[in-house]
Amino acid sequence: METIDRGLFVPPDSTPYVDSPMPIGYNATISAPHMHAACLELLADHLQPGMSALDVGSGTGYLTACFAMMVGPEGHAVGVEHIPELVDFSTNNIRSSAASSFLNEGSLSLHVADGRLGWPQLAPYDAIHVGAAAPEIPQPLIDQLKPGGRLVIPVGTVFQDLQVVDKNLDGSVNVRTETSVRYVPLTSKAAQLHNN
Repeated sequence: METIDRGLFVPPDSTPYVDSPMPIGYNATISAPHMHAACLELLADHLQPGMSALDVGSGTGYLTACFAMMVGPEGHAVGVEHIPELVDFSTNNIRSSAASSFLNEGSLSLHVADGRLGWPQLAPYDAIHVGAAAPEIPQPLIDQLKPGGRLVIPVGTVFQDLQVVDKNLDGSVNVRTETSVRYVPLTSKAAQLHNN
């Protein structure tokens, strides 16, 4: 997080270093820095050099860029966002950041897609992060998690918990609750834009 300047990943006239979430348009937000730090800590063992990471609801691209810095040029960091304008915004943000070389070399990629379906093209992943709250854990994300991998996802509607999903080597999963959180909903593009 010290290497990737959050100031490059927020809309103009924002206060990028205040520890709170902020709107980025399209009924989406960038999480507060403390939440990004908490998720990076939870995933740190699964973001080692050469590993693969998926960021669902990648928004401004900030956490995807952090993932790229951690997995390095031999790894893969993939961002999925269903709003094309946010993918364009995040691509430009990353191009101006310390992670730009990973984008140019192809070890970091951003895609327009429904995050609830993950990004099977580069699965399985050592680490999956979801930046919006799902009513339940989407099965495609569990399916795309590598045995030994970890998924961090906010789950719930009115009341939400940050859940940590560990996939065992035999394919079974363990789920535990880390803390209570408040995220925007993980939903369809149409539902998200309808709320504008």
